[in-house]
Amino acid sequence: MAASPFITDVTENDFDQVVLARSHKVPVLVDFWAEWCGPCRTLMPLLAKLAEEYQGRFFLAKVNSDEEQRLSGRFGVRGLPTVKLFKNGAEVAQFVGAQPERTIRELLDAHIDRPSDALLRAALDLEGAGDPEGAIARLRAAREADPANDRLTAHLGRLLCEQGQIAEGETVLKGLSARALGDTEINALLARLEFVRMAADAPPLAELEQKIHAHPGDMGARLALGARYLLAGRHEQALEQWLTIARTDRRFNNDAGRRALVAAFTLLGGTSELVRRYRTLLAAAIT
Repeated sequence: MAASPFITDVTENDFDQVVLARSHKVPVLVDFWAEWCGPCRTLMPLLAKLAEEYQGRFFLAKVNSDEEQRLSGRFGVRGLPTVKLFKNGAEVAQFVGAQPERTIRELLDAHIDRPSDALLRAALDLEGAGDPEGAIARLRAAREADPANDRLTAHLGRLLCEQGQIAEGETVLKGLSARALGDTEINALLARLEFVRMAADAPPLAELEQKIHAHPGDMGARLALGARYLLAGRHEQALEQWLTIARTDRRFNNDAGRRALVAAFTLLGGTSELVRRYRTLLAAAIT
């Protein structure tokens, strides 16, 4: 295969730089393959053709799984070919086995920037600057212009819920396409909303901390405090509250501690050191 500016081989040594770092600029499609794999030989030319056709709107990285077994293990590769799409440093989609061109195009097009994504970024900038109402207005206008952009719908629904407009936010989220519900980024947003709902009627964070200090066995306060911590970006403290519930009382609110941890793992991504550590601690707590 001729050299291409849109395709390269990657190893464990350069994966983080070539794939994860690059994916903050453009989606990176990673093809885990092997010489002996017949479907791999069918799929690879198709992926290469698409990489050339898209002219840099995504980048194709190839991993020889026989030579890079540790890298394959890191990303849970069990069958070949396995193809994973990374964006903003995280895996957002995957498929296993040779797929038809139409299916691959749909997967790519769901994550490659479209004109309305610039409006989404502008809205998120407003949110980051402390203007959630301005962000909501921007997202409403963007969604009218491009109702098929599930990322607009997901972030509008999230922001509405976070601003206390939960009924409207949930109505908006019902407009997500079926394909969006298999999207890792959107699933993470939906997982976050579980904690928004959990914290909606809870006391302020400082009051919850005082409750736990006075009554360590108050599992309801611990559950809500974990949600408050998570929404404040204090992730490890949130996981610790829910782990305490799982260790103390599996029957509380239908195993609420374990369920909150699993939802948080989805939100935080499955490959971070923090998530790996708390997965191990949870497994030890429930065995």
